[in-house]
Amino acid sequence: MSKENKTAINNEEESIKEENTAAEETAEATEETDEFKQKYDELYDKYLRMLAEYDNFKKRTQKEKDELYAFAVADTLEKLLPVLDNLERAADAAAEKSPLADGVKMVLKQFGETLEKMDVMPIEAVGKEFDPNIHNAVMHVEDEETGTNTVVEEFQKGYKYKEKVIRHSMVKVAN
Repeated sequence: MSKENKTAINNEEESIKEENTAAEETAEATEETDEFKQKYDELYDKYLRMLAEYDNFKKRTQKEKDELYAFAVADTLEKLLPVLDNLERAADAAAEKSPLADGVKMVLKQFGETLEKMDVMPIEAVGKEFDPNIHNAVMHVEDEETGTNTVVEEFQKGYKYKEKVIRHSMVKVAN
């Protein structure tokens, strides 16, 4: 065999070895890439789950906060309603053209406006059909002229905060 053939064969063998080494390195790199890809997918999945849990936590916390606020407002208003009742009684009992009556009526008007700004509304009762969800029947009367289950008289006003009943209307109902 000539020297040139041997050199060509050696070069070819080295080339094959280099190709095998490169192929092995490529296979190892592919395996390593697959491992990193799998690890990345696991971490990304955990991240998405954590993000969803955090979002649910924020929503749940905000809902609880809103409910707690509504409960606190309703509780406070429930304690203030007797003051409003007494102001109404004072306005009704005061002489027509006295400065005291005018002052009480102005305070009563201001109180009513403040309640309205807070989304507190009186419950309409007289002439309406009796609804046990918003009315508290304390008397019944037989009245042929009025329809069945109709409120004929209101003894104490009821109030609602948004859709929640703070105090039921105390009423007389016709049977």
